[in-house]
Amino acid sequence: MSTVLDVRDLRVGFRQDGTIVHAVRGVSFQVHRGETVALVGESGSGKSVTALSTVQLLGDNAAMSGSIRYAGTEMVGASEADLRRVRGNDISFIFQEPMTSLNPLHTLEKQLAESIELHQGLRGPAVRDRIIELLNRVGIRDPESRLNSYPHQLSGGQRQRVMIAMALANGPELLIADEPTTALDVTIQAQILDLLAELKDRERMSMLFITHDLTIVRKIADRVCVMKDGEIVETGPTADIFANPQHPYTRTLLAAESTGVPAPVDADAPVVLETSNAKIWFPVQAGLLKRTVGHIKAVNDATLTVRAGETLGVVGESGSGKTTLALAVMRLIRSEGRIAFQGTDIHHLNQRQMRPLRSDMQIVFQDPYGSLSPRMTVAEIIAEGLTIHDVDPGRNRRDMVAEILQEVGLDPDLMDRYPHEFSGGQRQRIAIARAMILRPKLLILDEPTSALDMTVQVQIVHLLRELQVKYGLAYLFISHDLKVVRALSHKVMVMKQGDVVEAGPANEIFDAPRDDYTRALMMAAFEGEVA
Repeated sequence: MSTVLDVRDLRVGFRQDGTIVHAVRGVSFQVHRGETVALVGESGSGKSVTALSTVQLLGDNAAMSGSIRYAGTEMVGASEADLRRVRGNDISFIFQEPMTSLNPLHTLEKQLAESIELHQGLRGPAVRDRIIELLNRVGIRDPESRLNSYPHQLSGGQRQRVMIAMALANGPELLIADEPTTALDVTIQAQILDLLAELKDRERMSMLFITHDLTIVRKIADRVCVMKDGEIVETGPTADIFANPQHPYTRTLLAAESTGVPAPVDADAPVVLETSNAKIWFPVQAGLLKRTVGHIKAVNDATLTVRAGETLGVVGESGSGKTTLALAVMRLIRSEGRIAFQGTDIHHLNQRQMRPLRSDMQIVFQDPYGSLSPRMTVAEIIAEGLTIHDVDPGRNRRDMVAEILQEVGLDPDLMDRYPHEFSGGQRQRIAIARAMILRPKLLILDEPTSALDMTVQVQIVHLLRELQVKYGLAYLFISHDLKVVRALSHKVMVMKQGDVVEAGPANEIFDAPRDDYTRALMMAAFEGEVA
């Protein structure tokens, strides 16, 4: 079997304030023709840096040594002209977030044509024919109608398919996929993995697949390299790694899955949140006079109840209306129907009337990197709500911040640091602390674990369970990760294209789903465990 990529003793460091920060330490591995090798590890383990090193895509502050040979040609120290011939032609990349990889100002046709014209020299109608062929191959329906679309007009799954089409445009021998399914719903994730496997077999293509999700590795990889702190700590055939992991870190990764069930809800627990026939339609306006010519039906007739100490898991694909419903519950967007918070109908309240209730209704967002101000210290971020809502004005703010930091498992001595000095899991704990310091009755959690490594996900699930029991919190938990939903939720509501297709106790939804769409979600998430 011929070797496509041969990495030997790769070492990468980054110059920072006169010192070298070591990111990759003596990594060696091979990728053979037609083979998929997975680089697995948590954030900061060196996976992406290793991948970017293959075609020298690191910044000017990078220092690299070792050997990277592609098809026998040395890449380390290669000329820029040689690297340009390989990049996007022989070695192509698919990145995690297509919205940041695609140009928002250019149509799909223009972006795909650019690569084809540059590398293949095609012009005119031949380019358009090649684009349509590529979009067909990656499963974009009616590709001719999509050529003039912009990235924001596509779903997450469609954008990722376009990225795959761009990567395949020039028939690469090696495809490097860096967390290509992390941001996708379970059904779309399954489709993308099937597509990559099919294309690899059809094109006899090699693949270097980077992920922190071992469930995906089991489905797609022939061999696995487990990375920790810039080193490969274990490598071998996928079946062997899963059946008999040797390194303690590999065993930790394999065991990192959110399991168990939440604590039972008190029989007399009061209702915290209730909606009845909630409807959110956005008008579509056209013409000079901006007349309403139709509606985007984001949510139709959503009825739910959440009691103190109870979690309602809201699941469904992107665009199903989950987050829109949460924003309506918070009265951040307009809606129709009844929304009651602690027995008070808040649907018709204005901003001034809602203000006294805001401290009791808090939200934790998906991205702990984007939801914390980089210009504020942790103490300032967490205490901000105390000042806005005038909570316990007689108490020392720093003492209150120290207490809540301890409660979420962080050292109070770190409160004067800035968000960039913390890991993703620590930042999410800070976001939870910011919400919890106000002692809310309702906490809306919008994909709070999807950006986190598996081991950190488990920690956050345990933390949320503990806080719920201690304070009798009501959770509205929005997620596409059904394993986390099962570990946290007492009840589940399944949404599709704005409609509630199924709702009920979590054990009934997971063990005996009635709707075809729910069954499809379960099959995608649990690999056929649910009949």
